[in-house]
Amino acid sequence: MTQEQIRQANANLRNQSPLDIIRWAISHAQGKAIVSTNFRPYEAVILHLVTQAQPAMPVLWVDHGYNRPATYRHADSLRQKLNLNLKAYVPTVTAAHYEAVFGGVLEATPQNEEKIKAFSALMKLEPFQRGMRELAPVVWLTALRKAQNPNRAELDIVTLDNNFHSIKVSPLFYWTDQQMEQYLTLHNLPNEWDYFDPAKADDKRECGLHAAWGGKAVHA
Repeated sequence: MTQEQIRQANANLRNQSPLDIIRWAISHAQGKAIVSTNFRPYEAVILHLVTQAQPAMPVLWVDHGYNRPATYRHADSLRQKLNLNLKAYVPTVTAAHYEAVFGGVLEATPQNEEKIKAFSALMKLEPFQRGMRELAPVVWLTALRKAQNPNRAELDIVTLDNNFHSIKVSPLFYWTDQQMEQYLTLHNLPNEWDYFDPAKADDKRECGLHAAWGGKAVHA
């Protein structure tokens, strides 16, 4: 898609429902659409919507080995409840190996910034790149929302993703937390708040999947 086509798509989709946006995305995917997830809070919304539109859509999940027990239980619950076509990718280095060699997860401080990025590149971005390469999507559906952090406020429903060479579509981009809560309640879907992503270390940071620096780290 050209930048003008993307601009027009965003204008046309701005007031469409998330399910209609997903259907639009599938129609432009040439049979190659995927959705990614990390099973963080509210992820059940995008996963439920996707399974309404295309039940067997591949669900790309990077399991870096540092999820909390509650997140693993939540992932398994959603997999069964929604019959997800889950495609899990793991790093080439185990969490135990990383702990022994590099000392484990770090706090989000300016002094730790480069080390956190290195963690993300090895434990999250590399397996994600491998998954994207094998699944080769034309359209990549995400649960990105404008309200999540300042970096994402500059995006839109449809963008060209230069890191992974796909059309990135975020059907929930303009939804509020309240709308997400209402959807979960309406469809009797579980949520899970005991979530932590060591590749971000802070919700206001980006792990690299949706930031320009991630492309350089992945291909390094």
